[in-house]
Amino acid sequence: MRNTERYRVSGANSLWHVYKTVPFWKVVKNFVIIQLARYTPFIGVKNWLYRTFLRMDVGNQTAFALMVMLDIMFPERISVGKNTVIGYNTTILAHEYLIKEYRLGDVKIGSEVMIGANSTILPGITIGDGAIVSAGTVVHKDVSPGTFVGGNPMRVIYTKEEMDKRIQQDDFFQSNE
Repeated sequence: MRNTERYRVSGANSLWHVYKTVPFWKVVKNFVIIQLARYTPFIGVKNWLYRTFLRMDVGNQTAFALMVMLDIMFPERISVGKNTVIGYNTTILAHEYLIKEYRLGDVKIGSEVMIGANSTILPGITIGDGAIVSAGTVVHKDVSPGTFVGGNPMRVIYTKEEMDKRIQQDDFFQSNE
């Protein structure tokens, strides 16, 4: 289950209430920074932009690929551990505006995580250390550490124990070649 805070609205759908929930100039600033970072080929510069201007917690040696789209309204609610790879064109959301409510949720991505290209991570998600998310996955629930997940809807492909066993088998076969 995703860990989100829910805020009811009345009248028009929640997106019509957007500037009651987040200041207009914050969105403009975030948009400019995120667009600069999306096209910047220098990983260190991207991480500096995210830490400095978006107040994100980004671990050392983490790499955001080209075109990664961060939550434009609440990027400070996204944290990423060290030595993690976020694949091309991945979207990470910390908010969702619905008809009768909007929801906010922290996104916590652990260390040594691999997120495949074109994935979408929804608000309120935790992805544990060492997890692998296959390309094109919609991450709609938490991912346990060391687990390999994929698909839409997302499902577990290998548990941590199964992944460890596969790695040991691969190491065995490579050492006997």
